[in-house]
Amino acid sequence: MLIARLIAEPAILETALDKAGKALAQKGWAIAGAQMLDFCGDVLEIAMADGNPGEVRAILGEAFGPCDLLMSDREITVPQLFVSDMDSTMIGQECIDELADYAGIKDQIAAITERAMQGELDFASALTERVGLLEGLEETAITRCLEERIRPMPGARVLVETLKSRGCRTVLVTGGFHSFADPVAEMLGFERVVGNVLGVDRGKLTGKLAAEIVDSGTKLSTLNEELARLGNGALSLATGDGANDIPMIEAADFGVAYYAKPKAKAAANGWIERGDLTDLLKLLGVSQGDWVD
Repeated sequence: MLIARLIAEPAILETALDKAGKALAQKGWAIAGAQMLDFCGDVLEIAMADGNPGEVRAILGEAFGPCDLLMSDREITVPQLFVSDMDSTMIGQECIDELADYAGIKDQIAAITERAMQGELDFASALTERVGLLEGLEETAITRCLEERIRPMPGARVLVETLKSRGCRTVLVTGGFHSFADPVAEMLGFERVVGNVLGVDRGKLTGKLAAEIVDSGTKLSTLNEELARLGNGALSLATGDGANDIPMIEAADFGVAYYAKPKAKAAANGWIERGDLTDLLKLLGVSQGDWVD
């Protein structure tokens, strides 16, 4: 059994469902049932007896256009673990790109960041190169950047606090830096932070990292480590937007790509590309009256 929940433009739901049904039928797969959820009125739930999940997601995405979607072969419910990327997922910026602006080299670093997120560059070498370009930047630029540039994504705090209220463990894991991630985690309510550490000497960045690199492997191992602590049967949700997030998105029970790069979206079993982060709560079946701010 496959269960798909999606949020799309209300005016096109009927025709899009008909279009999806015909495309699925051509593959030999039939929609067993479709209904709007009583407790989340703008969420359409589609049930299928069988089907290839990747192909079904592609068909639904094509039929419904920009939509928010979550698909699973098990009951969709609030998980016991939430692990999320930070940059361009929980916040609207790429911290290293914004920090680079204070050194006058934003365009140069942003180009490397984009290629790494697309999966065109090895993350570790790309990170090392970008950090090296920041050598000599005053440490006070971090504080200024936090105050002047870094803003949460719409719905981020509501998502985290609501999941916590349901007994979900929340972890922020980033290829970015603790200097940014720790304040962001406090602002949004995350219980644990995993990130990189910028080297600082006499008030200036050294151009090196002061600890082992946090990369895609670290994100995956963090997810697995937290699941092991929670014990058998614990469900996990992971969100991210770039190639560095793919392993944890693939490993999670509910792997969701947030306005993501193509490779990350292709690896996920759900995505947000229409609304904000609170749509994740709707897809998980949490009615708005139960959200926590």
